[in-house]
Formats: sequence, structure tokens, C-alpha cells
Amino acid sequence: MKHWLMKSEPDVFSLDRLETLGTSLWDGVRNYQARNFMMKDMKVGDRILFYHSSCEPPGVAGLARVCGLAEPDPSQFDKKSEYYEPKATREKPIWHCVRVEFEKRFRRFVALDELRDEEALKEMLVLKKGQRLSIQPVTAAEFAKVVKMGGRA
Repeated sequence: MKHWLMKSEPDVFSLDRLETLGTSLWDGVRNYQARNFMMKDMKVGDRILFYHSSCEPPGVAGLARVCGLAEPDPSQFDKKSEYYEPKATREKPIWHCVRVEFEKRFRRFVALDELRDEEALKEMLVLKKGQRLSIQPVTAAEFAKVVKMGGRA
């Protein structure tokens, strides 16, 4: 099992929304490295730190889990979608996404500044300058530390 941090802007798709839906495709990702993580590395059962980005404060709100392997992202075929990809065809899709399911809400939100203050997390990708990927691998130790900080040890 692998561990991941997945970022979403809460006004676009929040942990609250995932909890309401139960499961959702993690669609709209338009970065090749993030897409490749979903296509090649993410497996059913992998655990996710659900990170709220582009908000004040940014940070980890809770946990999710991969519940479906990568499949073609339907938004690439929707001409009305901001994620429409004119070069994609159903026979040769360009973008893929996994299905995720809500797991748990943290008892307390773990803000980015708190992550930065933890020596045990100093190598975490989300803390590196210039690291803007919406999907990032997380070590088992980093995952466990963040979960503990959120009150879900």
C-alpha cells in the first residue's frame, strides 16, 4: 500500500463534498506527472491525505482512500468542461483519473504552517519550494505523523 497527498481547492471540491458523495472520480487533473501517478502507481486501498489548497489556511482536512483504478477522465470529452481536451478520443484518451472514497475527517485541521514546524516532516514534498503537484507521494512515516497531528492516530 502506498500513501498520497491529494490537493483540492475547497471551493471546487472539498472533503465535505467527498463525504456527502461517498466516492468520486479525481477528475480534472491536467499535469502529466500527476496523471502518471494515477495511471501507474495508485492502487485500490492506497490511503490519501486530503489537502485543501488555495485557501486560508491551506492544510490537511482528513483522509480518503483509492477505491477505483485509473480510468479515462470523462471531463476531457465534455466540450462544456473547462477540462475539455480536443485531442482526446474515447479510443485514445489522454487524461485518466482514479476513484476516491471518503474515509475520515480529522478532529482538527492540520495547517501547512504546522506541517512546516514538524522536524519529522521536513522532507515532505508539499513543503518543498516550487512543489505544486496536486498529487504527491507521501512516506508511511509522514502519513502516520500527519494523521497523529490531526487527532486520528
